[in-house]
Amino acid sequence: MVSRWNSRVSVILFFCFPELLLSALVTLDSIEIYTTHEWLASTPTVYFMCNGENKTVLPDVKKTNIVYKFRGEESFQPLTDFHSRKCKRCGIYEEDRIKSDDVFDEWEFCPSDFKTSDGRYVHTKGKEFNATFLCHVCVQKDIMSSDYASPDDENEHGINWSVLIIGLSVVSSTVLLVMGLLVGYKQWQKKRRQKDQARFLKLFEETDDIEDELGIGPLSSSI
Repeated sequence: MVSRWNSRVSVILFFCFPELLLSALVTLDSIEIYTTHEWLASTPTVYFMCNGENKTVLPDVKKTNIVYKFRGEESFQPLTDFHSRKCKRCGIYEEDRIKSDDVFDEWEFCPSDFKTSDGRYVHTKGKEFNATFLCHVCVQKDIMSSDYASPDDENEHGINWSVLIIGLSVVSSTVLLVMGLLVGYKQWQKKRRQKDQARFLKLFEETDDIEDELGIGPLSSSI
């Protein structure tokens, strides 16, 4: 019964709040690096990474001033994905064998960056690199809107979703508890009635046995 209720809640959340369950994949369409930072390595190791996620090495990006184009089907794709409107802190880096990795650039990577109809977003950093990212789902109506929420509104909405989910969990638990109590009470009433009936029948049987032992029969038999 509990699993069935949870399934119904998930269906309701999916239709009412699709942005809570939607995954918007981000792929790399093209990149061109203008410089490298690792002097000892013959070829650089360039990678993309968002805070709290694994690094994605770009194996083909080895030379400067060459535009590398991708189809979105490469083994390293996708780079990341968005599950809400919240931004991520991401960047493009170069591995360093001696000290900490070099930074091409770090920035706030947001679903709202993808504003073109084909879901493209171009990010350029001075004399470092130029990259084009793709996110087709980010420009769909379900996850994006023209009046994009501010950070304060986003925090407030996030709290509201949390309160809603917690409220639904509490209500579902309360309903299940009440239903369990009602079922238990009805079973207790049924067993009590059965015991009362059995006790009543046993009382009559004992009365008949006593009358037989004393030779006292019904009035109709003595007339």
